[in-house]
Amino acid sequence: MTVPAARGPLYGPGPGALVDNERMASTHPIAAPVSHAAPDCAPAPAPTNTPASVQRLLQLARETLAIEAQALHDMAERLDARFAEAVQHMLACRGRVVVSGMGKSGHVGRKIAATLASTGTPALFMHPGEASHGDLGMITRADVLLAISNSGESEELSAILPLIKRMGVPLLAMTGRPDSNLGRHADVLLDTSVAKEACPHNLAPTASTTAQLAMGDALAVALLDARGFKAEDFARSHPGGALGRKLLTLVADVMRPADLAPRVGLQASLPELMREISAKGLGATAVVDAQGVPVGIFTDGDLRRLIERGADLQSLTAAQVMHPHPHTVRPQALAVEAAERMEAHRITSVLVVDAAGRLCGALNSHDLMRAKVI
Repeated sequence: MTVPAARGPLYGPGPGALVDNERMASTHPIAAPVSHAAPDCAPAPAPTNTPASVQRLLQLARETLAIEAQALHDMAERLDARFAEAVQHMLACRGRVVVSGMGKSGHVGRKIAATLASTGTPALFMHPGEASHGDLGMITRADVLLAISNSGESEELSAILPLIKRMGVPLLAMTGRPDSNLGRHADVLLDTSVAKEACPHNLAPTASTTAQLAMGDALAVALLDARGFKAEDFARSHPGGALGRKLLTLVADVMRPADLAPRVGLQASLPELMREISAKGLGATAVVDAQGVPVGIFTDGDLRRLIERGADLQSLTAAQVMHPHPHTVRPQALAVEAAERMEAHRITSVLVVDAAGRLCGALNSHDLMRAKVI
């Protein structure tokens, strides 16, 4: 294939000879390197930080927040029995709540589906455009559809509404126009209309998407309360988060096992205590009776204080220097509870005991930090 001759610095001396800018500049003095910047696009002016511009920005921000706050207040005032009806449909659903919306409503829908799923209501998002090309198979007769559209006239949603009705799937509509196509098809209508958008041109979805998002949160909160959903349930669906670690991690998961838990008998000498503390690296040792039940604890801080007092270290026994009634926890306790006890009593270590009260492990603040419990 022959490249036709052309004018301009990208082309060499002969027809079809494409060369780079630097080569052209060296062989053709009149040629200059090509600028790839758009010729008609001037660089944007640098933002100014004058008092007037800052004041204008703050004014717009406050107006936006005020408009959206008013939209939420108005929507709360309009709430009626239809909201409770929508919640009842979701509670009775034997399948999943399928959320669908196009454009910005779709982005809101994804968040609503995620919030529902993480708070005890099985849910998924279905893109309405893909629904007409096979994804409608995501929906079963056991499901509920929550369709979101501010105008209520989304072509993609409108195309699947007759099929949804034919399947007998309950249709919950979240729209700003109750008299729209979506509103007319809905089994339950949730009115998310707003007086105006926060956008100065009243065009960009701003207040309307905030209203949709808030309505979705209201549904999720009502549902989790009706289901008796607790913090522990939330943690089970968030095992990788901070809350999951706090509510799911047990003492048994992070404690040092029995063979690594320092212990000495009541008659152990102070040098024996020191060797046990050094060998196990906990910074303390349990003092146990003949049955292995902790009756006291001795820490390296206690040792320093004895040295400062000038005590005769060779003559002392564990029974003489220990702190009686040590703090203990059970292996089945939450690790966060152990952390709270340690913080409340201003200690860095706690002993772990079994159902019979015998020493079965030990835990200190470093173990909890490694597990990211604290």
